[in-house]
Amino acid sequence: MSAPLLKLYQRMQRWPAGNWLFARAVCFKAPYFASIAPRITLLEAARCEGRIAHRRRVRNHIGTVHAIALCNLAELTAGLMVDASLPSGMRWIPKGMEVKYLAKAIGTQHAVATPAQPIVSADAGYALPVNVQIRDTAGTAVFEARIDMWVSPVKR
Repeated sequence: MSAPLLKLYQRMQRWPAGNWLFARAVCFKAPYFASIAPRITLLEAARCEGRIAHRRRVRNHIGTVHAIALCNLAELTAGLMVDASLPSGMRWIPKGMEVKYLAKAIGTQHAVATPAQPIVSADAGYALPVNVQIRDTAGTAVFEARIDMWVSPVKR
């Protein structure tokens, strides 16, 4: 059975501006992500892709996309991927993030989030590492993150 978030994304893909509408809905639910004006370009089980445009709101004093904007994009895509991939009766929460800044982030940034191991249903909680890589429009990797999620059964 497909996760409710994934069903919503798939339903919105049929509409013009469906990616924009989906991102707006996500930012309404989690308003701190609105500061980066994200677009989710792909959401499926075990994969989420999103992007942010290089604009003033995400630019730092040296003209590159600032570190926290990249971290927000990484956390957003990782969280959406996990939420869309979880079996029924499971929940998640981020527990930590390790990041590497690889190059100057200039231009539109494109993130890809994938799990480092299969996402499964379990009777007890478990750690789920999620890998996120962000590339610029030229395809250069500018940022990598490993986000540790805690996946556990919903308490009844």
